[in-house]
This record gives sequence, structure tokens and C-alpha cells, in this order.
Amino acid sequence: MIGIIAAMQIEADSLIAEMTETSSETISGTTYIKGNLREKKIVVAVCGIGKCFAAMCAQTMILRYQPTLIINTGVAGALSDRLDIYDIAIATSAVQHDFDTTDIDNDPIGNIPGIRLVNLPCSQNVAQTLIQLAKKLDINVLPGVIATGDVFVSCKERKAFIRDTFTAIACEMEGGAIAQVCYVNDVECAIIRSISDNADGEVEEYDKFKYKAAENSCKLLLEFLAKA
Repeated sequence: MIGIIAAMQIEADSLIAEMTETSSETISGTTYIKGNLREKKIVVAVCGIGKCFAAMCAQTMILRYQPTLIINTGVAGALSDRLDIYDIAIATSAVQHDFDTTDIDNDPIGNIPGIRLVNLPCSQNVAQTLIQLAKKLDINVLPGVIATGDVFVSCKERKAFIRDTFTAIACEMEGGAIAQVCYVNDVECAIIRSISDNADGEVEEYDKFKYKAAENSCKLLLEFLAKA
């Protein structure tokens, strides 16, 4: 079983449309759709925006459906000048850029007490497969750290801070929470993010490009399910 989590409906619609033999149930307000896609057994959920909803969804998915891999799909803001609109960022690890206990424990910013990690691991095997498939689809792809926080980054100063502090290539609002839940449950995690904006104050970019960006992420995910 492969679990797929998106924050917004537009990030999951094209996947759900192609699923067969589906059944669904709603738990704590989130609907989980189980079925087949590209001859793989999957469960898809739209968790809602932000780390709390993402963590709730990932934990419920693990307990209820026992996936061996959870993939977070969706859109993100670019932090690297090597990423343009509609390009794909693949996480080699995830960080939570808004997690800060430096004033009380002198740990580095982003360190998560209890597991004592800044960089939350993502499956390197899955990441490499996704990179190869993106190149096959002629999509510009960049592997690297994806940064998560409960803020829509649209400030050049915040963008520079996240990029420089974590050597991150893209920012969004769910992946790091999903990676943390997967880590403590010993479940593989992957994060696919298609670039919808440049995280620098041009919010109109996001509104204009988010739909096609979401489709690009789904396109790669469908290819992965067909080939994996």
C-alpha cells in the first residue's frame, strides 16, 4: 500500500479521477480514498493546509492503512535560482524552518526535541527514481532540502533566511510534518513539489500557476506509480 497526501484538492484531483475499485471513509474530517492506480494499491487523502493537519493525516493513514511508503505531492515556492515555475523539487530531506527552541536549549534552529533531528529523512531510493522519471518526462528537476513551516513565504528576507539557514531549495507547509510522522513510525517518505511561485512577494504568481504546477506534480507521481 502506498499512501499519497496532498494539502489541497487541486493537488489530488487528477489522481483520484484515475483510481479504480475505490472506497472511502472519513476520519476526523479527512476523507481517505482507497483503490487501485497504475496497478498499485493506494490510499489518497487531502489533509488541508499546514503542519497540524498534515501530521494528523499521516498518523491516521499509517494506523488505519499501514502504507509502506507515504508520498506528499503538491506545489511549493522556489528558494533556489535553479528552479523555475513548473519545475520539480524532490526532497532528499525535509526541515521545519519555523521550529525554534534555541533560546532554551541552545540547539540549532529547526532541531526537533525528542528525535533530535533538523533534517528529517526521505527515501533516497524513491527520490532517485523520481529524479530519473522526471528527466524522462523532460521536466527540470532538482533534488535537495525542502523546508516546511506554518507560513506562506512571500517575503524576500524570510526566503533568504530559510534558503541560507537550511540550504533549502523549496518551501511549503506540510512535507516536514509528514516526514516527522513517517520517521517516528518507521515508514518511508517522499516529497514531490512542483514550483508555483518564487516565494518573494509575488503572490499573484501562486494564484496564476498553482493549477498547472499541481498537475505537473501529479504527472510525475502517476509515472512513478506506473514504473515503481
